[in-house]
Amino acid sequence: MANLAAGCGHTADLPLTAGIGRAPKLPAPTQSLIPTIQVAEAVGWPAGRAPVAAPGFKVNAFAAGLEHPRWLLTLPNGDVLVAETAAPAQSKQYKDKSLKGIFMRMFMKKAGSAVPSADRITLLRDADGDGVAEVRAPYITGLTSPFGMALVGSALYVANADALVAFPYDPLASAIFATPRAIVRLPAERNHHWTKSLTAGPNGRLYVGVGSNSNVAEHGMAEEEGRAAIWEIDPASGSHRLFATGMRNPVGLAFRPGTNELFAVVNERDELGSDLVPDYLTRVQDGAFYGWPWSYFGQHIDARVEPRRPDMVARSAIPDYALGSHVAPLGLVFADGARLGPLFTTGVFIGEHGSWNRRPFSGYKVVFVSFVQGRPSGEPIDVLAGFLDGDKAMGRPVGVQIAGDGALLVADDVGNTVWRVSVR
Repeated sequence: MANLAAGCGHTADLPLTAGIGRAPKLPAPTQSLIPTIQVAEAVGWPAGRAPVAAPGFKVNAFAAGLEHPRWLLTLPNGDVLVAETAAPAQSKQYKDKSLKGIFMRMFMKKAGSAVPSADRITLLRDADGDGVAEVRAPYITGLTSPFGMALVGSALYVANADALVAFPYDPLASAIFATPRAIVRLPAERNHHWTKSLTAGPNGRLYVGVGSNSNVAEHGMAEEEGRAAIWEIDPASGSHRLFATGMRNPVGLAFRPGTNELFAVVNERDELGSDLVPDYLTRVQDGAFYGWPWSYFGQHIDARVEPRRPDMVARSAIPDYALGSHVAPLGLVFADGARLGPLFTTGVFIGEHGSWNRRPFSGYKVVFVSFVQGRPSGEPIDVLAGFLDGDKAMGRPVGVQIAGDGALLVADDVGNTVWRVSVR
């Protein structure tokens, strides 16, 4: 079956760059009985190999030998938290007996995603300042596929796959053993998109990204309640509302420093060909609707979705900046505090996990997008690449953070490493 699927589908007619920027080219959709499938086999890093940093930078392993590290948080004291996590084993997606479900499990395994979840947040500490974490200790255990983390005052918030919880934070403690305080339940069940990203706003509210339960609502809209959205949550009461909707899978969330502007990177829909649909970076407007599932990149209708909703298409917002089709942007961090040279002071670093639905591959790198007058502009700059060796993935970048010393940290879930990028 794998060989049959690999031989079907659509090869890109356009260069990846055509789908990047403020005005991406959006060709006619291309569909086939079996969608375009090209999966890079997850193999890990051979001894002596590492990603390739851009000219003027160097890269080293900040911490290696982790268990599927996905997300990062730099604490005020310079310590780094890493969520070692994967999809919950009980998710309905693992029980889907359809042909498509069987295919997807097979390819998730090949891509390195179908692994047991450590359900752990680990503390990394570089006490001697040499760029390597010599201290590694379990910080919080017994979680449920943890992902997003945010520190607000003396409370550390963690977004599990099914709930937002809080722990007391003590900067002198090397572990937390307290029972978590439940803030609010989050959509779970099938958990087609299980990750729950998290950031804290300057207004004291928390913002959680909740991905859709499908590609284009093929399981019905009832399963999408509260999904494909960013939640705004009051951490004191647990009251919440949908801040923005119609975002298929909003993962990385970050406020532009010194402003009330929330930005997100969003994974768009699959199975419309190698040239569609561009994933994107955008300022998230309060109350805005971004099209999913009825349309993409504004009013471009997805004819697969029934019944049609011209009323929803008409109000679909256009994202600020396309990142290219199927690059799978996950990590997002503003360059505030980075010490990586003058080109990398105003803008965002984005971890692109890499494609499974495009031929040739796209993503599998970390890029920087400059901001001009508060908005993304120009071409992305490759910061960390070399994750692919032919059709094999030695690593896949996920979360990104600025370290206390201004270096860039990158979680690599296939390579089981947190990489550190710094100036030579």
